[in-house]
Amino acid sequence: MIRHLAAALMALAVGTATPAEATPGLVRAADREVVFTADGTTTYGTLHIPEHRAGQRLRAALLLPGSGPTDRDGNQPPGAAPDTLAQLADTLGGDAIATLRFDKYGTGRTGLGAYRDHPEELDYPAFVRQAQAAYESLRDQPETDPHGLLVVGHSEGAMTALLLGGTVRPSPASLALLQPQAIRLLDLITLQLKAQVAEATRQGQFTPEQQRVVNAAIDAAVASLRENRPVDTTDLPPPLAQLFEAFQGPNSRFVKSDDAIYPPDTTAALRPGTKVLLTCGTNDAQVPCVTTNALTTALRHAHVGGPGRVALPGVDHLMHDVDHPNTLAPPVLVALRRFARH
Repeated sequence: MIRHLAAALMALAVGTATPAEATPGLVRAADREVVFTADGTTTYGTLHIPEHRAGQRLRAALLLPGSGPTDRDGNQPPGAAPDTLAQLADTLGGDAIATLRFDKYGTGRTGLGAYRDHPEELDYPAFVRQAQAAYESLRDQPETDPHGLLVVGHSEGAMTALLLGGTVRPSPASLALLQPQAIRLLDLITLQLKAQVAEATRQGQFTPEQQRVVNAAIDAAVASLRENRPVDTTDLPPPLAQLFEAFQGPNSRFVKSDDAIYPPDTTAALRPGTKVLLTCGTNDAQVPCVTTNALTTALRHAHVGGPGRVALPGVDHLMHDVDHPNTLAPPVLVALRRFARH
């Protein structure tokens, strides 16, 4: 029986061998759970280490998700599972870049953490501090090169990446701002809502006069939020009225603290020469390319390095195109690989 067991174990060992294991000094690619603390909250993440030589220090990227309850993989279960961050990790891993992605507040294993009993106190700076703790955790991993760190942010995560770029130490060598939130939050929401109202008018759901009234009500609602006055929702369609009511309720602190940041202003703190990629998709209805104009100019004035802004033909906000609805579109992959290999 012992002989049979030994034979079975030998067969198992042979069956699970990989080329990386068969090459002396080469460590195969692997994922491992990383745990760190931010403001008393235990935060959980995934560190992906690509195949590398034993003892080699790797460039490493912190991956930051977009807005809402978006988890470490870039998903909002159960409704949305684009795997945005997981796919970014795979892409960067192909260029020998380690990555750390984590469950931010309100998602995955992390949950609300220290804010569990008072979620209304959760503001945008708390997410920035959590991202800073993640950056420090990545910096301290035994496989990573602390002088070869990158921050890659998608949408709202790109604005967080900008803030980290000017505050963390050591400064990141590179930033990738993918479909970034490049103007104030409520200005971006206004742009998005008015585009939706214009489309509804085109489809005959509103008359031009009704469109004008709704647009004026949106402007008034935003002004009220910024001036800490109650929002008059009388002229808003029910879905928009509910949205602005939520902005005055439990989400009020987060919305105001996020809206207080004008992303172009954050570029002055970046280290000159920091390599920056900024992408915008020509089919991105959430963050149109035009919204990145001021940020692009500010980055140039900050004397950061290229490649700068790269327009992605046919690409939407989730970095897909019509031929690649579930994976990163080819123009995205090209931009990332050029950025990673530059």
